[in-house]
Amino acid sequence: MPHLTVAQLADICGGQAKGNTELLITGASALEDASATELSFVGNQKAVRAACSSRAGCLLVPHSFEAHGPWALIRADNPRAAFSRAVGALFPKTRPEPAIHPTANVALTASVASDCFIGAYVSIGEHARIAPGCVIGNGCVIGDRVTVGERTILHANVTVYENVQIGSRVIIHSGAVLAADGFGFTLEGERYEKFPQIGTVEIGDDVEIGANCCIDRAALGATRIGEGAKLDNMVHVAHNCSIGKHVVVAAQTGFSGGVVVGDYAVIGGQAGVGENAKIEPKAIVGGKSGILPSQKIRAGEPVWGIPARPLRQHLNNLANVTKLPEMREELRQLKQELDGLKNRRQLPEE
Repeated sequence: MPHLTVAQLADICGGQAKGNTELLITGASALEDASATELSFVGNQKAVRAACSSRAGCLLVPHSFEAHGPWALIRADNPRAAFSRAVGALFPKTRPEPAIHPTANVALTASVASDCFIGAYVSIGEHARIAPGCVIGNGCVIGDRVTVGERTILHANVTVYENVQIGSRVIIHSGAVLAADGFGFTLEGERYEKFPQIGTVEIGDDVEIGANCCIDRAALGATRIGEGAKLDNMVHVAHNCSIGKHVVVAAQTGFSGGVVVGDYAVIGGQAGVGENAKIEPKAIVGGKSGILPSQKIRAGEPVWGIPARPLRQHLNNLANVTKLPEMREELRQLKQELDGLKNRRQLPEE
């Protein structure tokens, strides 16, 4: 693990160093845990208060940061992004040396670049192509005619069915399954008949796919994950979905068949998206939202709830729900008063 000075980290981050710029930084940690040789960052107003009691040797801070303390400072436009670059420099990921493990089963017609690492018990199918710089972890299965782009990493036990295209610099975490059959069946009389799933899956460059994700092949055509998209763990993308560029999807979200998600959309965890729904570019879908089949989510105002509604409407509905007990009591009292009036009107005259 390299040790870097505050000045060196400022150059890496594109920030401005102040204080003891020759201080050697050996690691990074949270504000409350950082030691005198570690780096931390201030990302919001709450963190500013925590920073005042931090023992960190160096803080990455916004230009507006005015507190004074013993730390060295690196001022940056976006401290969180700068911290990410700094941590990458302090904790560089090592790549295994090029090799093909003797237990790997590589088809004779497959093409594997000479600088790739192929782990133990990997299976690579006929006419598959593995580009330079790839790392294929232990136990991965790569089907026939799969193409894997340069410097892509498949962690252990990833399964890629046949005829899949994976771009460059993609990261796929353990347990993910690409191009299993989509959920397509036709009711014939009293039985469901399987609709042939003969399409493919296409993964763009710089995509990251979390552990145990499932991306189904298209019935016809392709299921697509756009360039730079990031899928958290346990996300399901059904047949013929099209996920746009730089879309971010949190864990346990499920997309039904034919869903279209525009570029730079943000999807919260455990959202459920019905078939053929359309989420426009830069739309925001809150966690646990339920999007109905063929529903359109427009860019701009975030949506939340089941079914998904504009956030302001969803919050108004929640406020009304909290008033229901009070409204019920008022209704009970009004009913009692009304019953009393009715009884007095029915009393016989003396």
